Amino acid sequence: MSTDTGAATRDTPPALAWSVENCSLGRTMAILGERWTVVVLREVFLGVRRFADIQRHTAIPRQVLTARLATLVEQGILHRVPYRDDGARTRHEYRLTERGLELQPILIAITAWGDRHLADQAGPPREFVHRDCGAPVHVELRCTEDHRVDDRAVAGRPGPGARRASG
Repeated sequence: MSTDTGAATRDTPPALAWSVENCSLGRTMAILGERWTVVVLREVFLGVRRFADIQRHTAIPRQVLTARLATLVEQGILHRVPYRDDGARTRHEYRLTERGLELQPILIAITAWGDRHLADQAGPPREFVHRDCGAPVHVELRCTEDHRVDDRAVAGRPGPGARRASG
């Protein structure tokens, strides 16, 4: 049941009364919504941080990888850290920022969905576990009153930044 308050008729969803021009989800997907961006983030989360290693492990075309890394750095999700192997020129590896680390629950949730619906018969190719105890981790919805929230028990409503749709 929606709690979205706006001008709506019986056949019109209330959400249509509100503009999506400043939608946080839309803005996020403008950064993350391309396949290779999420693949790059997966690699960095798993400790693959150097350009050549990311490219070799994923087969991302060089130009695409360069562009995706530049975007993630520009958006403050990754930062470049210089390193130099003996006798070689200085290069950079890519590390998650605090802002980037906040994406981990999203990537784990997407992976869990894929594990449920797209994994091979043998099961998921990777598990995420708590470093301290080794138990599997999962993402769950909780309200600010600390209730576990079922997927169907979530409603949308205009927030403080909501703007009425024009026309």
